[in-house]
Amino acid sequence: MLRYVLTAVLALPAAPALANDSVAELGTGGLILSRSDAVAMQSEDLFISPEKVTVDYVFHNNTDKDIDAIVAFPMPDISGNPEEIPAIPENQSDNFLGFEVTIDGAPAKPQLEQKALALGIDVSAELKAQNVPFYPFGDAAKAALAKLPQAATDDWVNRGIIIEDSGSDGTETKKVYTPFWQLRSTYWWRSTFPANKDVHVSHRYKPSVGGTSSVSFFYDGKFQGQYATYKTRYCMDDTFENAVRKAAKDGPDGYPQYNESRIAYILTTGGNWAAGTIGKFKLTVDKGNPKALVSFCGDNVKKVGPTTFEMTADDFYPEHDIDILILDPTDDN
Repeated sequence: MLRYVLTAVLALPAAPALANDSVAELGTGGLILSRSDAVAMQSEDLFISPEKVTVDYVFHNNTDKDIDAIVAFPMPDISGNPEEIPAIPENQSDNFLGFEVTIDGAPAKPQLEQKALALGIDVSAELKAQNVPFYPFGDAAKAALAKLPQAATDDWVNRGIIIEDSGSDGTETKKVYTPFWQLRSTYWWRSTFPANKDVHVSHRYKPSVGGTSSVSFFYDGKFQGQYATYKTRYCMDDTFENAVRKAAKDGPDGYPQYNESRIAYILTTGGNWAAGTIGKFKLTVDKGNPKALVSFCGDNVKKVGPTTFEMTADDFYPEHDIDILILDPTDDN
């Protein structure tokens, strides 16, 4: 994909420079259709912002017979590893992205399938037998682990299902156990595509937005650290980099006064429809703050509003995922 960078620059006041706190974004995508050579994707209208992701599809059954298919929305895998901090919008819910779907304008009620994995082994049945919720970051899971029989606790620690987390004083009385398993969740439903007709499917959710309270790839007056990875992943070009340099020059301590936000959208998992291409594809990216910098890869991107940028394509084949980098000013005053 051609590199395209959109920037906005302003003089920035003083703010703390580098910080080493960071949360990881979880890559999430769109719907996956069970393999069908009869159902084509007429169009996909994708909107991505830090607050929401909405996707509107039009599917068309090209045959004279009704087609029954499974439609699925894979949630991103999440791990209970306390050293990896993922950005989770709805932290106490199995539906941790707030996923919603409508079919021809009517709300659908998809089923949720979940598995708990430890070292790649399915341990769902064992968690169920001990009444331990699968969601690893909920208070309910930790409360359930506190009630485990000691034999189960020892076994689960040995197998990497849970880990020991000693209290602040390091004593046995303060010892607790926290989830270490991985949660795999998928929403799915059966859908009928009537013969020779369109079906409109829309879904929305809150994205997992990773972030760092600094610019992690520019410090001590130069691009370094994760710079090479960022340049490739987000297609940063000279215009974007010059904006970062200017922000650093204007900053009181030589650092660009921005916070990072990162959004990942998995576009390449689809394609299980007739022709494997999207008839008409439209991507809209909203950076939220008019004064923010934004960088992402795309072809023929146009600015269509103070904060929005649009890319369109016909017979689009999703070869690459979408990664968006937003640099927000630390202070707008």
